[in-house]
Amino acid sequence: MYTIGIDLGGTNIAVGLCDERLNMIEKESVPTHAERAPEDIVRDMAAVSESLINKHGLSPSDISYVGIVVPGSVNKELGEIDYTPNVPFKKFPLVDCFKGFLPVSKVYIENDANAAALGEAIAGAGRGVKSLVMITLGTGVGGGVVIDGRIFSGCLNSHGAELGHTVIMKGGRRCGCGREGCFEAYASATALKNMTAERIAELRASGIYSTMLNTDKATARTAFDAAKGGDAEAQRLVDEYIEYLAVGVTNMINIFQPEMLLIGGGISGEGDNLILPLRKIVDCEQYTRASEKKCEIRVAELGNDAGIIGAAALGM
Repeated sequence: MYTIGIDLGGTNIAVGLCDERLNMIEKESVPTHAERAPEDIVRDMAAVSESLINKHGLSPSDISYVGIVVPGSVNKELGEIDYTPNVPFKKFPLVDCFKGFLPVSKVYIENDANAAALGEAIAGAGRGVKSLVMITLGTGVGGGVVIDGRIFSGCLNSHGAELGHTVIMKGGRRCGCGREGCFEAYASATALKNMTAERIAELRASGIYSTMLNTDKATARTAFDAAKGGDAEAQRLVDEYIEYLAVGVTNMINIFQPEMLLIGGGISGEGDNLILPLRKIVDCEQYTRASEKKCEIRVAELGNDAGIIGAAALGM
């Protein structure tokens, strides 16, 4: 049995061919070019899938199913994407469109962060854990909740864990979803990049020196890299970012009280420089701070493969 997992991101489309044990045989990726029409994006998803199928001497009939995960809300019964804030899909018939490009028997769809949480629960840091919450810090802030080995999806098979779109700052920064002050607007990699660019502009205007001034273009790594080199201004920015992150993480722990909360996405690559100060703040702020047993906060293990593996597991 072979399955294909497709992770549609705001930046890249990643596709993996997996065996019956969810071992990834091979993966490929192409840029999303999210400004395009949805049909063009889906055509590329199918083309990369077909490339992997042909490369390994298979045919579409050898694929038990395809799982597709997207950065937004889905209607699994209708096979539609309801809404994606960072990719131009709205009430779009993804399953039918994909089958029009690649004749496979079954296609399942799910939110990408939900699938990443499932992937980590099955094959990553959450193995053996009954309940976990996963937060992904990438283009946006994704959220996934797994309870007793099953994805929590909410009513009508829609996405029930849009954790990034809970407000942590009333009247704050405008989010891609249209609200102001969302967790995503303060804790995503995009948010950190924007905060860094703003801080660099302030430093230039004030005449205060920082090694961050030496960068041509701010990224989500700029402040962390400079802070590691002893830059005090960069460290202040990193601390501010982690404080925002801690607000959202504490909220999630207080709501779900999971055994484990995982941090994934690009910023999770900062490891202890992110997790240790985050744990320190959350330990003081969470409702169960006086309890002996607390939610364990860890970095996710599967990295960029979590969404693909979760997608490949959707039909199991």
